Amino acid sequence: MIFIIKVTSNKEERAIEMMAQRAEKKTLNVYAIIRPHGLKGYVILEAADRESAEEAAFNLPYVKGIIGKTVTYDEIKNMLEPKAEDYKIEIGDIIEIIGTTFKGEKAKVTRVDKQKGEVVVSLLGASVPIPVTVKIDNIKVIRREEDEEQKSTEEEYNLG
Repeated sequence: MIFIIKVTSNKEERAIEMMAQRAEKKTLNVYAIIRPHGLKGYVILEAADRESAEEAAFNLPYVKGIIGKTVTYDEIKNMLEPKAEDYKIEIGDIIEIIGTTFKGEKAKVTRVDKQKGEVVVSLLGASVPIPVTVKIDNIKVIRREEDEEQKSTEEEYNLG
């Protein structure tokens, strides 16, 4: 059975540790505890029955409670299996960083790691090219190289 447990945001890892320690110490029938990708304030716990799940999570710091009903694997599958093919980012794209330390900076994509959901970019404003690894959800594509080539060809036709 799969249960969704409400926890304090940004304390998911600590809550998972404490539930895992309790489950191990009391030899509860808890099979897995994970933090779903892209969902703050919740963890997913797989256990043999509701009693095991409740005992693993009961009265722990950061744990707020178990969401009423159990869920099926199909309902949470998209949170557990990252979709690498959803990203439309290619090497050579010009992007703007919309999160992290370099917010507002423009950069050129030099490598894409779809499995990790990261891109390696070279900052355009830097005097020395420094590779920076950024999560894909912290960037937005401004323009593509082929768009630039297409524009310059269109300009040639307009001038001639």
